[in-house]
Amino acid sequence: MNKPEHPAPQSTDDLPPPNTKRWVVRRKAAVVAAVRVGRITMQEALRRYQLTEEEFLSWQRVFEAHGLPGLRATRVQQYRERRRPRGPRLRR
Repeated sequence: MNKPEHPAPQSTDDLPPPNTKRWVVRRKAAVVAAVRVGRITMQEALRRYQLTEEEFLSWQRVFEAHGLPGLRATRVQQYRERRRPRGPRLRR
């Protein structure tokens, strides 16, 4: 496993505020790192930030696999694992 590129917050005071609406790379990484080291539980993070489990787990997967660049919103499709193969595209 790669070394995390973002240190875990030392306390919950170092985490993004609960009313965060704009999820930049470093905020996502801070939440993932805090859960990883046990500062907060995943359930607390989901509740605090009104995230779905799927959303948080996708952050966690791409952060572990690709570090901070994987958390960029513009790179999500590039890094996201495809669950099922895509068929041919149909023209309309």
